[in-house]
Amino acid sequence: MAELSPFCAVRYNQSLVKDLSGVICPPYDIIDPQLQQELYLRSQYNFVRLEYGRELPQDTAIDNKNTRSAVTLEQWLKEGILMVDKVPAIYLHDHYFTYQGREYRRRSMVVCVRLEEWDKMVIRPHEGTLSEPKGDRLSLLWACQANTSQVLALFEDQGQQVSSLLTAQERSEPIISLSSANGESHCVWAITESGVANQICSILYNQPLYIADGHHRYESALMYQRERRACSPSVSDSAAYNYVLMELVDFSDPGLMILPPHRLVRGVSKSTLDGLMAGLRSFFEIEELPLTASDVWRQVDDLLTGETNEVRLALFGLEAEHLFVLRLRDLVKTSQMMPYFHCEMYKRLDVSIVDHIILEKLLGLSGGREEAILGYSYDKQDAVNKGLDQEYQLAFLLKPIKSGVIKAIADVGDRMPRKSTYFYPKAPAGLVFHRLA
Repeated sequence: MAELSPFCAVRYNQSLVKDLSGVICPPYDIIDPQLQQELYLRSQYNFVRLEYGRELPQDTAIDNKNTRSAVTLEQWLKEGILMVDKVPAIYLHDHYFTYQGREYRRRSMVVCVRLEEWDKMVIRPHEGTLSEPKGDRLSLLWACQANTSQVLALFEDQGQQVSSLLTAQERSEPIISLSSANGESHCVWAITESGVANQICSILYNQPLYIADGHHRYESALMYQRERRACSPSVSDSAAYNYVLMELVDFSDPGLMILPPHRLVRGVSKSTLDGLMAGLRSFFEIEELPLTASDVWRQVDDLLTGETNEVRLALFGLEAEHLFVLRLRDLVKTSQMMPYFHCEMYKRLDVSIVDHIILEKLLGLSGGREEAILGYSYDKQDAVNKGLDQEYQLAFLLKPIKSGVIKAIADVGDRMPRKSTYFYPKAPAGLVFHRLA
Protein backbone atom coordinates (compact mmCIF):
# COMPACT_ATOMS: atom_id res chain seq x y z
CA MET A 1 0.00 0.00 0.00
CA ALA A 2 1.47 3.41 0.99
CA GLU A 3 5.26 3.48 0.70
CA LEU A 4 6.92 6.06 2.95
CA SER A 5 10.53 7.15 2.77
CA PRO A 6 12.67 9.31 5.09
CA PHE A 7 14.45 12.13 3.24
CA CYS A 8 17.18 14.72 3.65
CA ALA A 9 15.25 17.94 4.10
CA VAL A 10 16.28 21.29 2.76
CA ARG A 11 15.77 23.94 5.45
CA TYR A 12 16.98 27.34 6.57
CA ASN A 13 20.46 27.58 8.09
CA GLN A 14 19.63 29.02 11.50
CA SER A 15 23.16 30.29 12.05
CA LEU A 16 22.54 32.74 9.18
CA VAL A 17 18.74 33.13 9.33
CA LYS A 18 18.06 33.84 13.00
CA ASP A 19 14.33 34.61 12.86
CA LEU A 20 12.52 31.74 11.13
CA SER A 21 9.15 33.37 11.80
CA GLY A 22 10.11 36.03 9.27
CA VAL A 23 10.90 33.60 6.46
CA ILE A 24 8.19 30.92 6.52
CA CYS A 25 5.04 31.65 4.49
CA PRO A 26 1.59 30.16 3.87
CA PRO A 27 1.16 27.71 0.98
CA TYR A 28 0.59 29.31 -2.40
CA ASP A 29 -3.18 28.80 -2.54
CA ILE A 30 -3.96 31.28 0.23
CA ILE A 31 -1.44 33.97 -0.75
CA ASP A 32 -3.24 36.95 -2.27
CA PRO A 33 -1.37 39.89 -3.88
CA GLN A 34 -1.42 41.97 -0.70
CA LEU A 35 -0.03 39.17 1.45
CA GLN A 36 2.55 38.36 -1.21
CA GLN A 37 3.82 41.95 -1.04
CA GLU A 38 3.91 41.83 2.77
CA LEU A 39 5.92 38.60 2.68
CA TYR A 40 8.42 40.04 0.20
CA LEU A 41 8.97 43.00 2.52
CA ARG A 42 9.15 40.88 5.69
CA SER A 43 12.52 39.37 4.77
CA GLN A 44 14.80 39.17 1.75
CA TYR A 45 14.85 35.42 2.42
CA ASN A 46 11.12 34.87 2.81
CA PHE A 47 10.11 31.53 1.33
CA VAL A 48 7.38 33.16 -0.77
CA ARG A 49 10.13 33.75 -3.36
CA LEU A 50 10.24 29.98 -3.90
CA GLU A 51 6.66 28.99 -3.11
CA TYR A 52 4.76 31.72 -4.98
CA GLY A 53 6.95 34.32 -6.66
CA ARG A 54 5.83 37.58 -8.20
CA GLU A 55 4.57 37.78 -11.75
CA LEU A 56 6.00 40.67 -13.78
CA PRO A 57 4.59 42.36 -16.91
CA GLN A 58 7.70 41.47 -18.91
CA ASP A 59 7.60 37.74 -18.04
CA THR A 60 8.49 35.32 -20.83
CA ALA A 61 8.69 31.55 -21.23
CA ILE A 62 12.32 31.60 -20.08
CA ASP A 63 12.12 34.39 -17.51
CA ASN A 64 9.10 34.16 -15.23
CA LYS A 65 8.14 33.71 -11.59
CA ASN A 66 9.00 30.00 -11.63
CA THR A 67 12.39 30.32 -13.32
CA ARG A 68 13.23 33.13 -10.88
CA SER A 69 12.27 30.80 -8.00
CA ALA A 70 14.71 28.22 -9.38
CA VAL A 71 17.53 30.80 -9.59
CA THR A 72 16.77 31.96 -6.04
CA LEU A 73 16.81 28.38 -4.74
CA GLU A 74 20.26 27.71 -6.21
CA GLN A 75 21.56 31.05 -4.96
CA TRP A 76 20.37 30.44 -1.40
CA LEU A 77 21.93 26.97 -1.40
CA LYS A 78 25.22 28.37 -2.69
CA GLU A 79 25.23 31.15 -0.09
CA GLY A 80 24.36 28.75 2.74
CA ILE A 81 21.03 30.42 3.47
CA LEU A 82 19.52 26.99 2.87
CA MET A 83 21.20 23.77 3.88
CA VAL A 84 20.52 20.08 3.23
CA ASP A 85 20.37 17.67 6.16
CA LYS A 86 23.01 14.97 5.90
CA VAL A 87 20.97 12.09 7.36
CA PRO A 88 17.56 10.99 6.02
CA ALA A 89 14.76 11.58 8.52
CA ILE A 90 11.05 11.58 9.15
CA TYR A 91 10.23 15.02 10.53
CA LEU A 92 7.84 15.26 13.48
CA HIS A 93 5.93 18.57 13.36
CA ASP A 94 3.84 19.98 16.21
CA HIS A 95 1.72 22.92 15.05
CA TYR A 96 0.21 24.98 17.91
CA PHE A 97 -2.67 27.37 17.21
CA THR A 98 -5.74 29.02 18.74
CA TYR A 99 -9.27 28.79 17.41
CA GLN A 100 -12.25 30.56 19.00
CA GLY A 101 -10.33 31.12 22.22
CA ARG A 102 -9.14 27.51 22.62
CA GLU A 103 -5.59 26.27 22.17
CA TYR A 104 -4.83 23.25 19.99
CA ARG A 105 -1.88 21.16 18.86
CA ARG A 106 -1.91 19.32 15.55
CA ARG A 107 0.75 16.61 15.39
CA SER A 108 2.04 15.41 12.03
CA MET A 109 4.91 13.70 10.26
CA VAL A 110 6.59 15.18 7.19
CA VAL A 111 7.83 12.39 4.95
CA CYS A 112 8.17 11.43 1.29
CA VAL A 113 5.47 9.12 -0.08
CA ARG A 114 5.67 7.16 -3.31
CA LEU A 115 3.33 8.53 -5.96
CA GLU A 116 0.50 6.20 -6.95
CA GLU A 117 -2.15 6.61 -9.65
CA TRP A 118 -5.65 7.22 -8.32
CA ASP A 119 -7.06 3.93 -9.59
CA LYS A 120 -4.78 1.97 -7.25
CA MET A 121 -6.68 3.48 -4.27
CA VAL A 122 -3.45 3.74 -2.28
CA ILE A 123 -3.71 7.54 -2.17
CA ARG A 124 -7.35 8.60 -1.97
CA PRO A 125 -8.67 12.08 -2.85
CA HIS A 126 -11.84 13.58 -1.40
CA GLU A 127 -12.44 16.74 -3.47
CA GLY A 128 -12.54 17.78 -7.11
CA THR A 129 -9.87 20.11 -8.54
CA LEU A 130 -9.34 22.80 -11.18
CA SER A 131 -6.82 22.52 -14.02
CA GLU A 132 -5.22 25.99 -13.76
CA PRO A 133 -3.59 25.58 -10.31
CA LYS A 134 -2.25 22.17 -11.39
CA GLY A 135 -0.57 23.74 -14.41
CA ASP A 136 1.08 26.41 -12.27
CA ARG A 137 2.41 23.84 -9.76
CA LEU A 138 3.68 21.65 -12.60
CA SER A 139 5.64 24.57 -14.06
CA LEU A 140 7.20 25.22 -10.66
CA LEU A 141 8.16 21.55 -10.33
CA TRP A 142 9.97 21.62 -13.67
CA ALA A 143 11.75 24.87 -12.81
CA CYS A 144 12.81 24.13 -9.23
CA GLN A 145 12.72 20.33 -9.21
CA ALA A 146 11.49 20.51 -5.63
CA ASN A 147 8.36 20.04 -3.56
CA THR A 148 8.31 23.48 -1.97
CA SER A 149 5.18 22.75 0.08
CA GLN A 150 3.69 19.51 1.24
CA VAL A 151 0.41 17.67 0.67
CA LEU A 152 -1.63 17.24 3.86
CA ALA A 153 -2.91 13.65 4.16
CA LEU A 154 -4.70 11.62 6.82
CA PHE A 155 -4.08 8.12 8.13
CA GLU A 156 -5.59 5.78 10.70
CA ASP A 157 -3.28 5.19 13.65
CA GLN A 158 -4.67 1.82 14.70
CA GLY A 159 -3.83 1.06 18.30
CA GLN A 160 -1.99 4.40 18.50
CA GLN A 161 1.18 2.61 17.37
CA VAL A 162 2.55 5.62 15.48
CA SER A 163 1.54 8.01 18.25
CA SER A 164 3.57 6.03 20.79
CA LEU A 165 6.66 6.18 18.60
CA LEU A 166 6.28 9.91 18.05
CA THR A 167 5.73 10.68 21.73
CA ALA A 168 9.09 9.09 22.52
CA GLN A 169 10.79 11.60 20.19
CA GLU A 170 9.75 14.58 22.32
CA ARG A 171 12.58 13.88 24.74
CA SER A 172 15.14 15.00 22.15
CA GLU A 173 15.90 18.59 21.22
CA PRO A 174 13.81 19.97 18.31
CA ILE A 175 15.75 21.14 15.27
CA ILE A 176 13.23 23.98 14.74
CA SER A 177 11.28 25.93 17.33
CA LEU A 178 9.54 29.19 16.53
CA SER A 179 6.56 31.41 17.25
CA SER A 180 5.09 33.35 14.35
CA ALA A 181 3.42 36.75 14.19
CA ASN A 182 -0.05 35.23 13.78
CA GLY A 183 0.12 33.54 17.17
CA GLU A 184 0.94 30.08 15.88
CA SER A 185 4.05 28.19 16.91
CA HIS A 186 5.97 25.22 15.55
CA CYS A 187 8.33 22.56 16.85
CA VAL A 188 10.08 20.15 14.47
CA TRP A 189 12.14 17.08 15.38
CA ALA A 190 14.22 14.98 12.97
CA ILE A 191 13.65 11.25 13.50
CA THR A 192 16.91 9.87 12.17
CA GLU A 193 17.06 6.56 14.04
CA SER A 194 16.52 4.01 11.29
CA GLY A 195 14.78 1.54 13.57
CA VAL A 196 12.06 4.04 14.53
CA ALA A 197 11.67 5.34 10.98
CA ASN A 198 11.37 1.78 9.63
CA GLN A 199 8.71 0.97 12.23
CA ILE A 200 6.63 3.97 11.20
CA CYS A 201 6.97 3.11 7.51
CA SER A 202 6.06 -0.51 8.21
CA ILE A 203 2.94 0.38 10.22
CA LEU A 204 1.59 2.67 7.50
CA TYR A 205 2.54 0.40 4.60
CA ASN A 206 -0.62 -1.67 5.05
CA GLN A 207 -3.12 1.16 4.75
CA PRO A 208 -4.17 3.93 2.33
CA LEU A 209 -3.58 7.65 2.80
CA TYR A 210 -6.34 10.25 2.36
CA ILE A 211 -5.54 13.63 0.86
CA ALA A 212 -6.96 16.36 3.07
CA ASP A 213 -5.40 19.44 1.49
CA GLY A 214 -3.15 19.70 -1.55
CA HIS A 215 -5.01 17.80 -4.27
CA HIS A 216 -3.51 20.14 -6.88
CA ARG A 217 0.00 19.54 -5.55
CA TYR A 218 -0.47 15.78 -5.68
CA GLU A 219 -1.92 15.77 -9.20
CA SER A 220 0.87 18.08 -10.38
CA ALA A 221 3.43 15.68 -8.89
CA LEU A 222 1.78 12.81 -10.76
CA MET A 223 1.94 14.71 -14.05
CA TYR A 224 5.57 15.64 -13.38
CA GLN A 225 6.40 11.99 -12.74
CA ARG A 226 4.74 10.91 -16.01
CA GLU A 227 6.62 13.56 -17.98
CA ARG A 228 9.96 12.74 -16.38
CA ARG A 229 9.46 9.05 -17.09
CA ALA A 230 8.60 9.84 -20.69
CA CYS A 231 11.86 11.79 -20.99
CA SER A 232 13.99 9.15 -19.25
CA PRO A 233 12.24 5.77 -19.22
CA SER A 234 15.37 3.96 -17.99
CA VAL A 235 15.75 5.97 -14.76
CA SER A 236 15.61 3.99 -11.52
CA ASP A 237 12.28 3.44 -9.83
CA SER A 238 13.81 5.00 -6.71
CA ALA A 239 14.34 8.37 -8.43
CA ALA A 240 13.22 11.27 -6.22
CA TYR A 241 10.49 12.41 -8.62
CA ASN A 242 8.62 9.16 -7.93
CA TYR A 243 7.83 10.57 -4.47
CA VAL A 244 5.91 13.56 -3.17
CA LEU A 245 6.32 15.47 0.10
CA MET A 246 3.45 14.80 2.52
CA GLU A 247 2.46 15.90 5.99
CA LEU A 248 0.58 13.02 7.63
CA VAL A 249 -1.98 13.52 10.42
CA ASP A 250 -3.94 10.89 12.31
CA PHE A 251 -7.70 10.99 11.67
CA SER A 252 -8.26 11.11 15.45
CA ASP A 253 -5.74 13.89 16.18
CA PRO A 254 -7.40 16.43 18.53
CA GLY A 255 -5.90 19.28 16.53
CA LEU A 256 -7.40 18.20 13.20
CA MET A 257 -9.66 21.20 12.57
CA ILE A 258 -12.04 21.09 9.57
CA LEU A 259 -13.96 24.28 8.81
CA PRO A 260 -16.85 24.59 6.34
CA PRO A 261 -16.36 26.89 3.33
CA HIS A 262 -19.59 28.89 3.56
CA ARG A 263 -20.86 29.85 0.08
CA LEU A 264 -21.11 33.53 -0.90
CA VAL A 265 -22.96 34.58 -4.06
CA ARG A 266 -23.12 37.79 -6.07
CA GLY A 267 -24.08 38.76 -9.60
CA VAL A 268 -27.56 37.21 -9.42
CA SER A 269 -30.28 39.07 -11.35
CA LYS A 270 -33.15 40.69 -9.42
CA SER A 271 -35.76 38.47 -11.08
CA THR A 272 -33.86 35.31 -10.12
CA LEU A 273 -33.40 36.58 -6.57
CA ASP A 274 -37.09 37.46 -6.30
CA GLY A 275 -38.06 33.92 -7.24
CA LEU A 276 -35.58 32.19 -4.95
CA MET A 277 -37.83 31.91 -1.89
CA ALA A 278 -40.56 30.15 -3.83
CA GLY A 279 -38.00 27.74 -5.24
CA LEU A 280 -36.55 27.05 -1.80
CA ARG A 281 -40.01 26.30 -0.37
CA SER A 282 -40.40 23.46 -2.85
CA PHE A 283 -37.46 21.68 -1.21
CA PHE A 284 -37.10 23.01 2.33
CA GLU A 285 -39.01 23.76 5.49
CA ILE A 286 -38.07 27.38 6.20
CA GLU A 287 -37.86 29.12 9.56
CA GLU A 288 -36.98 32.75 10.19
CA LEU A 289 -34.32 33.63 12.74
CA PRO A 290 -34.08 37.34 13.73
CA LEU A 291 -30.52 38.54 13.22
CA THR A 292 -30.99 40.98 16.10
CA ALA A 293 -31.78 38.24 18.65
CA SER A 294 -29.25 38.25 21.50
CA ASP A 295 -28.54 34.52 21.14
CA VAL A 296 -28.71 34.31 17.36
CA TRP A 297 -25.16 32.98 16.92
CA ARG A 298 -25.66 30.37 19.62
CA GLN A 299 -28.76 29.22 17.76
CA VAL A 300 -26.80 29.10 14.51
CA ASP A 301 -24.04 27.12 16.24
CA ASP A 302 -26.61 24.64 17.55
CA LEU A 303 -28.06 24.36 14.07
CA LEU A 304 -24.72 23.74 12.36
CA THR A 305 -22.95 21.60 14.94
CA GLY A 306 -25.73 19.44 16.37
CA GLU A 307 -25.53 15.67 16.00
CA THR A 308 -28.06 14.92 13.27
CA ASN A 309 -28.29 13.36 9.84
CA GLU A 310 -30.79 16.01 8.80
CA VAL A 311 -29.72 18.32 5.96
CA ARG A 312 -30.00 21.83 7.33
CA LEU A 313 -28.28 25.12 6.66
CA ALA A 314 -28.75 28.84 7.12
CA LEU A 315 -29.24 31.52 4.47
CA PHE A 316 -28.71 35.26 4.71
CA GLY A 317 -29.49 37.85 2.07
CA LEU A 318 -33.18 37.67 1.27
CA GLU A 319 -34.02 40.00 4.18
CA ALA A 320 -31.66 42.33 5.99
CA GLU A 321 -33.03 41.52 9.44
CA HIS A 322 -33.31 37.73 9.24
CA LEU A 323 -31.44 34.53 8.73
CA PHE A 324 -33.46 31.71 7.21
CA VAL A 325 -33.03 28.19 8.53
CA LEU A 326 -33.49 25.64 5.71
CA ARG A 327 -34.38 22.02 6.54
CA LEU A 328 -34.50 19.64 3.60
CA ARG A 329 -37.92 18.06 3.19
CA ASP A 330 -37.35 15.25 0.67
CA LEU A 331 -33.88 13.75 0.30
CA VAL A 332 -35.08 11.27 -2.34
CA LYS A 333 -36.25 14.13 -4.57
CA THR A 334 -32.96 16.04 -4.38
CA SER A 335 -30.88 12.85 -4.79
CA GLN A 336 -32.60 12.14 -8.10
CA MET A 337 -31.59 15.61 -9.33
CA MET A 338 -27.85 15.03 -8.80
CA PRO A 339 -25.42 13.26 -11.14
CA TYR A 340 -26.16 9.53 -11.00
CA PHE A 341 -22.54 8.48 -10.50
CA HIS A 342 -22.23 10.03 -7.04
CA CYS A 343 -22.67 7.82 -3.98
CA GLU A 344 -25.60 8.19 -1.59
CA MET A 345 -23.44 9.79 1.11
CA TYR A 346 -22.35 12.48 -1.37
CA LYS A 347 -26.00 13.25 -2.13
CA ARG A 348 -26.74 13.75 1.58
CA LEU A 349 -24.04 16.37 2.15
CA ASP A 350 -25.20 19.91 2.87
CA VAL A 351 -22.57 21.22 0.46
CA SER A 352 -23.89 18.94 -2.32
CA ILE A 353 -27.46 20.17 -1.74
CA VAL A 354 -26.31 23.80 -1.88
CA ASP A 355 -24.12 23.36 -4.96
CA HIS A 356 -26.39 21.14 -7.05
CA ILE A 357 -29.89 22.14 -5.98
CA ILE A 358 -29.70 25.77 -4.90
CA LEU A 359 -26.77 27.18 -6.89
CA GLU A 360 -27.22 25.14 -10.07
CA LYS A 361 -30.96 24.41 -10.27
CA LEU A 362 -32.52 27.42 -8.52
CA LEU A 363 -29.95 30.14 -9.29
CA GLY A 364 -28.68 28.77 -12.60
CA LEU A 365 -25.03 29.08 -11.64
CA SER A 366 -23.53 26.41 -13.85
CA GLY A 367 -21.68 26.04 -17.11
CA GLY A 368 -18.39 27.39 -15.77
CA ARG A 369 -19.77 30.76 -14.59
CA GLU A 370 -19.63 30.00 -10.90
CA GLU A 371 -16.02 31.06 -10.34
CA ALA A 372 -16.85 34.66 -11.28
CA ILE A 373 -19.71 34.97 -8.80
CA LEU A 374 -18.91 32.62 -5.94
CA GLY A 375 -16.86 33.41 -2.88
CA TYR A 376 -16.04 31.53 0.29
CA SER A 377 -15.72 32.38 3.95
CA TYR A 378 -14.67 30.08 6.77
CA ASP A 379 -16.36 32.12 9.49
CA LYS A 380 -20.17 32.37 9.61
CA GLN A 381 -20.28 35.88 11.08
CA ASP A 382 -17.81 37.11 8.47
CA ALA A 383 -20.00 35.54 5.76
CA VAL A 384 -23.08 37.39 7.02
CA ASN A 385 -21.13 40.64 7.37
CA LYS A 386 -20.12 40.40 3.74
CA GLY A 387 -23.83 40.30 2.94
CA LEU A 388 -24.63 43.20 5.24
CA ASP A 389 -21.86 45.22 3.55
CA GLN A 390 -23.41 44.29 0.16
CA GLU A 391 -20.17 42.71 -0.99
CA TYR A 392 -22.26 39.60 -1.71
CA GLN A 393 -26.01 39.11 -2.16
CA LEU A 394 -26.37 35.72 -0.46
CA ALA A 395 -24.51 33.75 2.19
CA PHE A 396 -25.15 30.02 2.72
CA LEU A 397 -23.87 28.81 6.10
CA LEU A 398 -22.93 25.12 6.19
CA LYS A 399 -22.11 22.49 8.78
CA PRO A 400 -18.47 21.33 9.00
CA ILE A 401 -17.77 17.93 7.47
CA LYS A 402 -16.41 15.30 9.85
CA SER A 403 -13.22 13.42 9.07
CA GLY A 404 -15.09 10.10 9.05
CA VAL A 405 -17.29 11.31 6.19
CA ILE A 406 -14.20 12.30 4.21
CA LYS A 407 -12.83 8.80 4.65
CA ALA A 408 -16.12 7.09 3.77
CA ILE A 409 -16.57 9.04 0.53
CA ALA A 410 -12.95 8.54 -0.50
CA ASP A 411 -13.20 4.79 0.26
CA VAL A 412 -15.91 4.34 -2.38
CA GLY A 413 -13.91 6.32 -4.95
CA ASP A 414 -16.14 9.40 -4.93
CA ARG A 415 -15.14 13.05 -4.52
CA MET A 416 -16.96 15.85 -2.75
CA PRO A 417 -17.69 19.16 -4.51
CA ARG A 418 -14.73 21.51 -4.76
CA LYS A 419 -14.11 23.51 -1.58
CA SER A 420 -16.13 21.27 0.69
CA THR A 421 -13.55 21.40 3.47
CA TYR A 422 -10.99 23.81 4.84
CA PHE A 423 -8.31 22.32 7.06
CA TYR A 424 -7.29 24.96 9.58
CA PRO A 425 -4.67 26.22 9.97
CA LYS A 426 -2.65 25.67 6.83
CA ALA A 427 0.77 24.15 7.42
CA PRO A 428 3.41 26.76 6.47
CA ALA A 429 5.86 26.38 3.63
CA GLY A 430 9.55 26.79 4.41
CA LEU A 431 10.06 24.72 7.55
CA VAL A 432 11.40 21.73 5.60
CA PHE A 433 11.11 20.83 1.93
CA HIS A 434 12.32 18.24 -0.55
CA ARG A 435 14.53 18.53 -3.64
CA LEU A 436 13.85 16.12 -6.50
CA ALA A 437 17.21 16.63 -8.22
